[in-house]
Amino acid sequence: MGWFSKQGKVLERDTLEKILKRSNDFKKVSYINEPTNRPFSFWFISTLIDENILQDNVLPYLLEKPFEKIEDVKKLIALADVQISHNPSEIEQKLFHGYALLTLDNDSDHFVFLAAQKELVRSISPPEVEFSVIGPKEAFVESINQNVNLIRKRLPVKELIVEELTIGSLSKTKVAILYLEGIVDPANVNTVMERLKNIKFDAITDSSYVVQLISDNKNSPFPQLLDTERPDRVTAILAEGKIAIFVDGSPHALITPTTLVEFFSSFEDYFLNWMLSSFFRLIRLFAVAFSILVTPVYVAALSYHYELIPTDLMNTLVTSRRDIPLPPILEALFLELTIELLREAGARLPTKVGQTIGIVGGIVIGTASVEAGLTSNVLLIIVALAALASFTTPVYKMGNAIRLLRFPFLFFAELWGLLGIVLCFCFLMTHLLRLTSLNRPFLEPLYPPRMTDLKDSLIRLPFSKQSLRPQTLRTKKPVRYPHNKKGDIDE
Repeated sequence: MGWFSKQGKVLERDTLEKILKRSNDFKKVSYINEPTNRPFSFWFISTLIDENILQDNVLPYLLEKPFEKIEDVKKLIALADVQISHNPSEIEQKLFHGYALLTLDNDSDHFVFLAAQKELVRSISPPEVEFSVIGPKEAFVESINQNVNLIRKRLPVKELIVEELTIGSLSKTKVAILYLEGIVDPANVNTVMERLKNIKFDAITDSSYVVQLISDNKNSPFPQLLDTERPDRVTAILAEGKIAIFVDGSPHALITPTTLVEFFSSFEDYFLNWMLSSFFRLIRLFAVAFSILVTPVYVAALSYHYELIPTDLMNTLVTSRRDIPLPPILEALFLELTIELLREAGARLPTKVGQTIGIVGGIVIGTASVEAGLTSNVLLIIVALAALASFTTPVYKMGNAIRLLRFPFLFFAELWGLLGIVLCFCFLMTHLLRLTSLNRPFLEPLYPPRMTDLKDSLIRLPFSKQSLRPQTLRTKKPVRYPHNKKGDIDE
């Protein structure tokens, strides 16, 4: 007798065993039940299961206690996840997801799947990308079950729904979608589920793949899903009515829908006084604008608008550029590309070596380029400040987009001066105005203007003033907590 596949072809046990035995980690072990003298076999992938589970919780019962048919096996085994099946198409999927297959030699129509997955999970460590001095020191790990556990501990309510699906024709990656039922807009959940189900890709190895595959505009340099490694941040956005996506094997969660201002908000802002957090948030926004515009303004001023420079400052610039053979644009590009090379070298090398390369390389190359007469010391200071300002962006992927934006502004500044900078800024704003995240405006609450949502955008008002959830999310429960006319929280 044989096992039948979906195509109707007979898949004999010997044939399956022959195929799987090409891999050294495939095992088939046969035993005999002593009371009934009935033979049975285990089939499993040794690198995916914990063999101690079979030795301690399964094998002693099957060897010593009598059973007549396969249904009796489920009553004997001390495991929570034991599945009896007669569908051969499930065998491959179950074996490669950490299940052991139990078969009886005299019954080829039924078999048992035993959950014996080997969990290799690293310990929870402090956040590395979104590190904060104040607040929890827990970060997500690569195990999706462990990550959901971190959220369940912070939201122990029945309204927290976890939906799972599998994507990737080869990787069979497990994805979990988390949201709070009764708060989240069901349309957002349906959109996320639809996009994930429509993914046509062979191997999904990280959440970054999902970001690129389900974003509204796949050709935009701006990330339209916010990724975070902090469980406390995910908990907060779930309470707002947003959706979190976890990908097995990735230590980052994806948040959707999101807005541009969220990428410049550190979650540490919520652990500080509202005046301090608002001040730091404004500093970050200023730093981003400074990082993008300062070098193009330098090129435009020296190429077209030198009459706008004060006389005292002009004397300094002339003195610093007296022996420089390069035009301002080439001088600026040389330093900008040097900074990018140092960043990449520092990021790709081991931590201690990378830090040394960044510091020593910056000092040596900067000093040498000034002494060699390739760049002016004024531009060297400006580029260094611009690079330092770009590091204030809390979200790494948005920081990469900011690094890229400087170069179009530089070229426009060389072509048309300040007019070119304004023109490039108009192109940028047009793109941002048309950009959406899960069909929601990316610039909200700035455009379209939402006055009630401005309380947590460019600045952060006190919690007593944030009693409503963001309007753009269209949540079922707009009110987070009751408050009186003064804005204070009611007891």
